[in-house]
Amino acid sequence: MGKIVKTLIVDDSAFMRNILKKILTPTGKFVVVGEASNGKEAIEKAKELKPDLITMDIVMPEMDGITATREIKKILPDVKIVMCTSIDQEQKVIEAIEAGADGYIVKPFQAQKVLEELNKLFPDE
Repeated sequence: MGKIVKTLIVDDSAFMRNILKKILTPTGKFVVVGEASNGKEAIEKAKELKPDLITMDIVMPEMDGITATREIKKILPDVKIVMCTSIDQEQKVIEAIEAGADGYIVKPFQAQKVLEELNKLFPDE
């Protein structure tokens, strides 16, 4: 077993956070250390938990995922941030990558696709 990847899940929908947890937890590799429901909360949790990976929803109340990504990357430049996006948000994905995101996964989540994308960022040694 390789390195454990501490993961913070950020989404304003508890339902979506749960789906991601159900995909990540059985791997034993991606361990969910925290959750946040908006960008402001994400920044606080990132500072506190220092995760290796953050899955970041783009559209959220209080602060969107792109703004939060910019802020988090200033504090934790090495954290990997993967945006969670709906199919019709291509322009937002481009903005997110420019803000420092390391990749993206598309909703509705397909377990295999999610894990493929995350494993690219954290290949097994």
